[in-house]
Amino acid sequence: MDKYGWSVRELVNAPLLSTLYYKTKDGKIRPTWRFWRWLSIIIINLAFFLSYYLDIQFLEGTLTGSRLLGFHLIDPFAALEILAAEHHVHTNIIIGVATIVGFYFLVGGKAFCGWVCPYGFLSEIGEYFHMKLVSKHIIKERKFNPRVRYIFWVIFLAAAAIDGYMVFEVINPVGILSRFIVYGWSLAIVWVLVILLVEIFYSRRAWCKYVCPIGTTYSFIGWVSPMKVQWDMEKCDHCAACFIACPEDHVLEFAKAKYDEERKKKGITKEFVKDGDCIMCARCFDVCHEDAYNFEFRLKNLV
Repeated sequence: MDKYGWSVRELVNAPLLSTLYYKTKDGKIRPTWRFWRWLSIIIINLAFFLSYYLDIQFLEGTLTGSRLLGFHLIDPFAALEILAAEHHVHTNIIIGVATIVGFYFLVGGKAFCGWVCPYGFLSEIGEYFHMKLVSKHIIKERKFNPRVRYIFWVIFLAAAAIDGYMVFEVINPVGILSRFIVYGWSLAIVWVLVILLVEIFYSRRAWCKYVCPIGTTYSFIGWVSPMKVQWDMEKCDHCAACFIACPEDHVLEFAKAKYDEERKKKGITKEFVKDGDCIMCARCFDVCHEDAYNFEFRLKNLV
């Protein structure tokens, strides 16, 4: 991918494998952020698989609940489900949740979705085929209000409280895939394929954008996390490549040209992506030919 030489159309419609590398201004080939994210997802999930099959007790369990060198870790939404269903949580769960929340507070709340989640990996591939179908006018792009995810978040917790059971875990594609990677085949994997097909043929990344309560829980952390994506108005030429590439494009609403005059009046040249829905995927970095985006840790001056 030649982000400095290709047009916006070429960048956002680049062949999938070419999005794993880019050509620098001096002609060198470098891996993109997508390459590093996919490598992170593969390594983390491979660690679960190898720990189980080689019995090395390094990273035991699944992404729903695990132990790293004997230290408990648990998905925050799963912990909320346990609390709703059982009305109390064990000490190990509190420690596991505190560790996960602390980690994602530092690296960016929904970084889990972009750097760890195995379904997020499949969803990105599905997104590529969805966009191809849309560009050829075979299907229509269907968008919904992303805030509907909060309704699903409440519904799944209410279901756990009413039923006394972690209802969401039955249909959770992240947990299903994680168990599939570690323990092998299950019929539940068919449900994951159904979700993926809906995303390919109906609505781009629909599960992640509109339903998943795991991502919604991490977004709450993202709102207060000091790790942010920073945008530079003086570098940006408003080509809109970032909006097209971003899986949560509403988080970049502030960067539109219509707000530039207001920024200039206030003397603002740089802004942070404040919305907790940002998954820290850096797709905006990968397609920006002006390098207007970068990561910024806002507490670094206090350390």
